[in-house]
Amino acid sequence: MSVASIEASEHYVWGGNCDGWHLVMSENLSVIQERVPSGSSEVRHLHNTTEQFFFVLVGTASLEVAGITYVLRASEGFHVPAGVPHTLSNQHEQALDFLVVSTPPSHGDRENA
Repeated sequence: MSVASIEASEHYVWGGNCDGWHLVMSENLSVIQERVPSGSSEVRHLHNTTEQFFFVLVGTASLEVAGITYVLRASEGFHVPAGVPHTLSNQHEQALDFLVVSTPPSHGDRENA
């Protein structure tokens, strides 16, 4: 057990310009902090067995879930059940920082939708 922070966590880059930090990586739980610059987006996808919770720390997220786009601001979150297609994007000027909590972890459980 230890204190989690982006300074002490494994870092990765996705989408060419987005950052992620693995704050918690266990057999049953994944907590990742991500930073998405203005104009960036992930690829629409789904997870067959993983459910996720997205929680905005800074900025504004556009989260499309099953064809409906939700706008999430700081201190707002959204639960995406397993099997539901979704994509997160930053369509705003400010960089977006958010947490994505996954159970079980989503690695290996992702397919483009």
